[in-house]
Amino acid sequence: MNTPIRVVIADDHRLMLDGLKQGLTSLPDIDVVGTAVDGTSLGAVVAHAKPDVLLVDVEMPGMSGLSAISRLKDLPPTIVVTMHTAESYGKSAREAGAVAFLSKGLPLPDLAAAIRAVADGQYLFDQDLDEVLSGYRTPQLSSRAEAITERERDVLRCLVQGISGTEDIADELYISQKTVKNHLASIYEKLSVNDRAQAVVEAMKLGLDRKW
Repeated sequence: MNTPIRVVIADDHRLMLDGLKQGLTSLPDIDVVGTAVDGTSLGAVVAHAKPDVLLVDVEMPGMSGLSAISRLKDLPPTIVVTMHTAESYGKSAREAGAVAFLSKGLPLPDLAAAIRAVADGQYLFDQDLDEVLSGYRTPQLSSRAEAITERERDVLRCLVQGISGTEDIADELYISQKTVKNHLASIYEKLSVNDRAQAVVEAMKLGLDRKW
């Protein structure tokens, strides 16, 4: 994966909306690029943000989530989420064009996995959800992050842990200061940053620290 999955969330419950946005944006391979608090404004948000995946609540003021997505001309892969588990809601979601119908009580890691799955072309109706999601629970790092070598990860780990001096890093890793500087230069180039502080921010943003 070269770029994060672009997601738009539509939910009229502000706490739920803010929580989902914060939780999903914290993942290195997902980026929330737009939100809507009612079905009426959803079309404009989607047209502006051009998401890869749409996450929509069923019940919203003005126009229901199902009505809103059924009116979108270029509907991206859409996950409908709701507190209602009645089979009729799932049938309606499918008929409206959704590719998945999930409970709002689904844990964030599973929701993120579902987002990755539908972005990858999976259709989650009539499938064993746990079986499908098992292959998508690990965040997908960008090509830039994957290019970081194991030794460069060791240097980044030191920076994240507050070991930032060249001599200190060299002592920690039992390598020369020249080697530390060479690793840092390579890290800066791969992450498109200019200094150690920016390298730490980018490493955490890309999720490199999750592999340690």
